Amino acid sequence: MSIHDEYTNKRDLEKPINKTGLRYLGNLLFSTEVPKLILGIALILSIISSLSGLIVPIVTGNMIDQFRLELLNATLIIQLVFIFILQAVSSGFSYYLLAYVGNRMVNQLRKQLWEKMLYLPMRFFDRYRSGDLMSRVANDTNEIKSLITDHLINFISNLITIIGALVMLFYLDWQMTLIIMLVLPISLAVMMPMGDKMYTISVRLQEHLAALSSTLSQVIGEMRLVKASNSERKELKNGAANMDDLYQSEMKEARINAVLMPLMTLIMIVLLVVIIGYGGVRVSSGALSAGKLVSYILLLFQIMIPFEQFGSFFSNLKKVMGSTERLRLILEQPLETDNKNSVIPDKHNILEFREVCFGYEKDKQILLNATFTIPDRKVTAFVGPSGSGKTTIFSLIEKFYEPETGNIYWGGAAIDSFALHDWRKKIGYVSQESPLIAGTIRDNIIYGREDEVSELELINVARLAYAHDFIDALPRKYDTEVGERGIQLSGGQRQRIAIARALLRLPDILLLDEATASLDSESEHEVQKALHYLMQDRTTIVIAHRLSTVVHADQIIVFEYGQVTGVGRHEELLQAHPSYAAWAYKQFQGIKSY
Repeated sequence: MSIHDEYTNKRDLEKPINKTGLRYLGNLLFSTEVPKLILGIALILSIISSLSGLIVPIVTGNMIDQFRLELLNATLIIQLVFIFILQAVSSGFSYYLLAYVGNRMVNQLRKQLWEKMLYLPMRFFDRYRSGDLMSRVANDTNEIKSLITDHLINFISNLITIIGALVMLFYLDWQMTLIIMLVLPISLAVMMPMGDKMYTISVRLQEHLAALSSTLSQVIGEMRLVKASNSERKELKNGAANMDDLYQSEMKEARINAVLMPLMTLIMIVLLVVIIGYGGVRVSSGALSAGKLVSYILLLFQIMIPFEQFGSFFSNLKKVMGSTERLRLILEQPLETDNKNSVIPDKHNILEFREVCFGYEKDKQILLNATFTIPDRKVTAFVGPSGSGKTTIFSLIEKFYEPETGNIYWGGAAIDSFALHDWRKKIGYVSQESPLIAGTIRDNIIYGREDEVSELELINVARLAYAHDFIDALPRKYDTEVGERGIQLSGGQRQRIAIARALLRLPDILLLDEATASLDSESEHEVQKALHYLMQDRTTIVIAHRLSTVVHADQIIVFEYGQVTGVGRHEELLQAHPSYAAWAYKQFQGIKSY
């Protein structure tokens, strides 16, 4: 299966179109603490700009009706220049202030989304690919930003202009203005159906864009796997398929715009021709002066250009409503359950599982009535075949998931009664993959520490993790960039940095998930020494497939098919647990010393 084929949640992304999207978009934007004073000033300036523009046609018409050279005095010229400057300055400041409001609102919205995503449960991230979620936060919010800063600003200004111009048109000649009013329903009848189609296309377009982003993100992130598997051609086809889907949606959008925009222009041109013809008849009959006709035509242009832009605005509004529906999926998700007011018991305590049942899918249970006790400040090892639930136990301890039935207790109190932040602060986790963030070695070691870490403390934990020597030998030492996912370091080096990070957290509970499974003998020896320091005076839980790493554990818990089938020390299980004895025999090749 290719990386592209792993995308199985497309149906979940295709949420039904919600006709209340406009109202939801409004509520969403106004939840971002709109700077009302600045918005008010911007609207006032926009009104001044629009009214200034409307004065010019009236002044021009009066000049034509009363045109004499002696009227062209300095005062009139200064007044016209003042009007032009006032319109330009108020328009510029209005645009800037409205852009500030729009950018700030979208910035707050992105922060809301980011905060929401950080506190969503792991089940949500199991269902959706990271590339799609990234697209929602970046691309979908950018559609909203474009609507506010580019189209909404023009819409507000144009709306004010049209209202003011219509008032003046009625004043100049109400009969011709009624003709214009008849055009409005026709234009709306054209725009509304196309707007609905644009909404549907926009939802699909954003989905295809998200799918392409997700595919590119995963393939580029796993390029070593792609090349090692000779999958370039396959991923080329998969990426091209995504691009073709996006291209088809973009062309559907282009076809609607190709009809909508020229149609609106045609309506405006026909309207202009009718007005000029009818206005000429009224001028010749003496019902209308030539100057008023010129004012009327100039005001008509003041309406035509904004009205033509309305089509673009409503088209983009429909697109944004589609993007809003996609953001809604994130914003309406329930957060991780948390009890922020609870107090965690003493530093060291026993950890208990009592009849815990859990499954990632409803019809497929991973743990079945798991009941066991992990003593404090001892080493407990989990062994068993793959898929028996060992890693799931770790996920439940870290509260990535909630048990379906049963509960987990720390010192007699259920861990779901503790504050998530405080509970996870007690846990140190070292996995087989030893994930690192892009940044320096220093960044990775102190990752997760909220207080200031001194240089001495940093070096000390690196020494205890047997990492200081190789770090000190690097040209930039602790400021060395590790690369994406720590690619610049070896597996053993990454593992020792992960151990240093765990040491710096000063955890009470230590989780080790196959911490030395993928290392060579020399690296494993170094990591084992580092783990020795890390495990001292801590409740340690180890997952291991190699029994040689856990034969000296204080307690070994055997899992088979999601159930606990044995608990004891190595020697006890050899005598009392046939499956464990068989695994030991296979791994130690029948050597009597095991």
